[in-house]
Amino acid sequence: MSPPFRRRAELIIAGIGMAACAVLQGGFALVITRSDDATLESTIVPALRAAGLDLADADAHVVLNTMAAWFGFSFIAVALCTAIGFFFARLRPRRRATGFCFLAAGLACLFGTQFVLYPVAFFFLVSAALFAVRTATPRSSS
Repeated sequence: MSPPFRRRAELIIAGIGMAACAVLQGGFALVITRSDDATLESTIVPALRAAGLDLADADAHVVLNTMAAWFGFSFIAVALCTAIGFFFARLRPRRRATGFCFLAAGLACLFGTQFVLYPVAFFFLVSAALFAVRTATPRSSS
């Protein structure tokens, strides 16, 4: 019987990516959707303008709510793909196809944030690459 094989590195890296997505994507979506018009105009829009994002006064509310909805939707897709990946990585760690779940999570993070969170998506892509590269090597019992 072969010794147990664990995907600890892959799961830790994907977990870091998921935590970063929760803070950045989920946090942005939560802050924008919970803010009223006065807060958006007085604090959030000036902060975004100072960061270099050119928003017109008339369109700021619509643009920010649309972006928050898109970030929230893509965060749900990332969380779902990551949860499925964690489930299959624990159930069958020797299987390489599980990496496709983390690849899908990385791509959902990339496209869902319009490439803004590419450093976070990198964690999922590294995890998927480790699933493809690392193989279970049988250890000798002696």
